[in-house]
Amino acid sequence: MRLHILKLFLLVVFALACTFVKAQIKVHSSSPVCTGALGDPVVSETFSAGAANPGPPNGETDMLYVTTCPEDGQYTLVNNVNLGSSNCGVGGAWQLVPHDHTGDVNGYMMLINASYTPSVFFTKITEPNKLCGNTIYEFSAYVLNLIHDNGGIRPNLKFTIEALDGTQLVEPLITGDIPPSANADDWVRESLTFETRANDNQVVLKITNQAPGGGGNDLLLDDINFRACGPIIKRGFTTIDDNQPKNQCVGETKTYTLKQEVGPGYADPQTRWQLNIDGNGWADIPNATDPSYTFPISSNSVKTYQYRLAAAEGDNINSATCRVFSDPLSITVNDLPVVPAIPLSSVCEGEPQTITASGGVSYEWTGPGITDANENQNPLIFAAATIADAGAYQVTVTSAGGCTVSTTTTLAVNAKPVITGDFNPPPICKGASITLNVYAPGNVTYSWTPIAGLSDATAPNPVATPSDTTVYTVKVSSNAECSDIKTVTVNVLPPPTVDAGGNKKIFEGQSVTLGATAKNADVYSWSPVDYLSDPTALNPVATPSNDITYTLTAKSGYNCGIATSSVFVRVYKKIIIPNTFSPNGDGVNDSWEIEALETYPESSLIVFNRYGQQVFKSTGYSKPWKGIYNGKPLPGGTYYYIIDVKNGTPKLTGWVVIVN
Repeated sequence: MRLHILKLFLLVVFALACTFVKAQIKVHSSSPVCTGALGDPVVSETFSAGAANPGPPNGETDMLYVTTCPEDGQYTLVNNVNLGSSNCGVGGAWQLVPHDHTGDVNGYMMLINASYTPSVFFTKITEPNKLCGNTIYEFSAYVLNLIHDNGGIRPNLKFTIEALDGTQLVEPLITGDIPPSANADDWVRESLTFETRANDNQVVLKITNQAPGGGGNDLLLDDINFRACGPIIKRGFTTIDDNQPKNQCVGETKTYTLKQEVGPGYADPQTRWQLNIDGNGWADIPNATDPSYTFPISSNSVKTYQYRLAAAEGDNINSATCRVFSDPLSITVNDLPVVPAIPLSSVCEGEPQTITASGGVSYEWTGPGITDANENQNPLIFAAATIADAGAYQVTVTSAGGCTVSTTTTLAVNAKPVITGDFNPPPICKGASITLNVYAPGNVTYSWTPIAGLSDATAPNPVATPSDTTVYTVKVSSNAECSDIKTVTVNVLPPPTVDAGGNKKIFEGQSVTLGATAKNADVYSWSPVDYLSDPTALNPVATPSNDITYTLTAKSGYNCGIATSSVFVRVYKKIIIPNTFSPNGDGVNDSWEIEALETYPESSLIVFNRYGQQVFKSTGYSKPWKGIYNGKPLPGGTYYYIIDVKNGTPKLTGWVVIVN
């Protein structure tokens, strides 16, 4: 109910005083809030900033200042609230606050542990003659409930504006409970607006405690301001809708027109344009009072110009604390980019090349090799430079402020020598030579690798005598150090080699395959050709009837020499062993004639009787056995023999019968 009465009262008073209240205030939860332009502070309390604690503000509270953790009824100034530090915290219930409301880590704020009874947190008397009559002012502050849970007493503040005699000039603002903070940025802005009477030139500003102390009611106060409040001011470049910052460059002259529109509210609105150069402070621009202000800017140094509109009711325009101001418009004079010289470039045709500019944020190239695809590249990249890319290039370098500087460079593209010739010459035989044939026009030098086997590694056509197949690399270089590289492969064909294989042994009537091997050969001939299945095959089948030596001749189809090798085939005669003889002297079958055994001069023959007694032994068989043992004829019967021909073949065993 009280809120509705307060709103009605304010609306009636403001409607009688001036017509712009509805345009510039909105309903706060407890009080009207200024939504129009604000002036420079008449009173500003930020509790200072810096490395050193500024100590208590003079006469601005009736609470007790301490330098340690405040108890009920005490306060201190801090630039952070950090549990575990000297700032302490009540049982961990306080919010961790790393900086003041503005975010300055060196900025201070007022930390209050409220008393059990209502007390004055802040009081301030404005300086004499700083206020203008019939002017709306806003009294505001930022509050943070230090308690970050739902328990405890919540801060409840009262904002009052009084005359020097204690008379309240406006219904006080009762904030109601400030909610608990979820984080360190949950600052709440509370404000109270009022209109001065015709003769008010000083007021008393107070923020008092409405809630009791005890469990809770711990808070931070910061950025307390009292300043004029006016209508909404629109401003811009050429039109009121263009508020974007402008840029120009050192040495450049540009003309600007500022436009402004002051919203409804002042009966006799008066305006002045102000200028602030490089943050050195605002000053009125002489005779710049019209809604439109046109001016040039020409500067040979980097500067920042800010413009804003001051507005006030009638003659109040002459009082710095009675004006309100628009948000500033900015114009920055930017330095020209510093662009280092780009060295001249030289590249061989077909090779990659990069040209790099620096000193800006964007680049635009022109020149013979520039296309839509690469005109804004930096670095400028040629993947494979061509003769058509050679020439002068210009790049326009633009800084972040939009200032440009151009510089030029030159790209030289040197022709690349081209090697022609025979890169796959015919093969040569080992030990032979061949002339390498390559050519490149122009004034060039030749370099061959490897140099082994070359008559002259710097000649265009050296004679090569490689010992094995060799890949020669030739590099041809021009005076511009451009080069071409090719390879020439010389295949060296080795002479044939042949091995007729190991000597062979067979019995008469048997066959054997000649196990010859050959390399680098494809034409074969055996001699003599007798008893061979194919005298032109590498491995023919031989069936000789007597010992024989075969010679293999091998050669290649590319005529790189002839190789020969021989193999001996031993042909053992077939041994025929009769199983009976009759040494009775009748001249018929009187001896044991073993056919062909005499051809085995190393052979061994042993004969045993049926009792295992040796009765005959011979090496070779030049004289056949007549059945004699110790000079006496043996009795008729069966005898057993073992023949070892000593050629690695199995022993021959059997029986023979002597018939008397």
